[in-house]
Amino acid sequence: MNKTNQKLLITGGAGFIGSHVVRRFVVNYPNYHIFNLDSLTYAGNLENLKDVEKQSNYTFIKGDITDASFIDSIFKKYNFDGVIHLAAESHVDRSITNPLAFVKTNVIGTMNLLNAAKELWKNDFTGKRFYHVSTDEVYGSLGETGFFTEDTAYDPNSPYSASKASSDHFVRAYGETYGLPYVITNCSNNYGPNHFPEKLIPFFINNIINKKSLPVYGDGNYTRDWLFVLDHAIAIDLVFHKGKNHETYNIGGFNEWKNIDLVKLLCKLMDQKLNRKEGESEKLIAYVKDRPGHDLRYAIDSNKINKELGWKPSVTFEEGLEKTIDWFLENQDWLENVTSGDYQKYYSEMYQ
Repeated sequence: MNKTNQKLLITGGAGFIGSHVVRRFVVNYPNYHIFNLDSLTYAGNLENLKDVEKQSNYTFIKGDITDASFIDSIFKKYNFDGVIHLAAESHVDRSITNPLAFVKTNVIGTMNLLNAAKELWKNDFTGKRFYHVSTDEVYGSLGETGFFTEDTAYDPNSPYSASKASSDHFVRAYGETYGLPYVITNCSNNYGPNHFPEKLIPFFINNIINKKSLPVYGDGNYTRDWLFVLDHAIAIDLVFHKGKNHETYNIGGFNEWKNIDLVKLLCKLMDQKLNRKEGESEKLIAYVKDRPGHDLRYAIDSNKINKELGWKPSVTFEEGLEKTIDWFLENQDWLENVTSGDYQKYYSEMYQ
């Protein structure tokens, strides 16, 4: 990829992973102009980017990827050289109650971006790249052994993972049919600073702070691979610049944890940080009815990105979890703001 004067669109840049990617590119590539497109739904928060919002190489655009005419217009207006597509509905529980919203955003939204990129770049793909960020959940569920590789067959089990699998297929189809230069990454569960508290780790941190129940699905033996969000941002940087066109790279944290063991570790660390009696927070654990289509285990083989691009996680899970807890304890105003929804009122006034 050409490293000078790139005009780069990052979708979902006010969200959890997106904000860390936006910050990394704004800071590390002053010759790029970074355009952050976000619809500022419940999970998009511009407070995540306060430290870079006034940089000369950063522009925020409020808009929805499901609006095809709007997407076409900004591609024509700004003439983007590259796209890093992170905008997505991503919460499995929400997908079970409202699957069509996930089809609209994750499938139709991705199609709109693909069509706009194809139309803009049709005469010359030189130096252009469409980077689609996906999930390990498209591969389905593993047994007690084995790992997802880039060649693992797709077998999605939830409306969320099915919508992401569909968008992955469309990206590849545009590469094969139209020659669109693309890369895809499938990542494991992310965690870290600025994580919206509907997901497991920030949700439990918030509940422990407030001495609320910690609901654990089923027997708690569901296993996930955890990836520190700052390590993910580094991987995205590497793949965007050095990855091969029409290739997929799996990004995992080499950190498999059963949910119940993770929650108990979180309780232990939180008790230490909050000067509570050992075991106090663990008493908040409550086992609840399992959710439909719950995948038993995810585990990613990240050897390809390690061998080809030299990427590997910089922290252990314990180190990353402690950094995450410290951030949330130091930023309780941010946590209270997003859980109360006050930031949404601000957006409705600013961007009506």
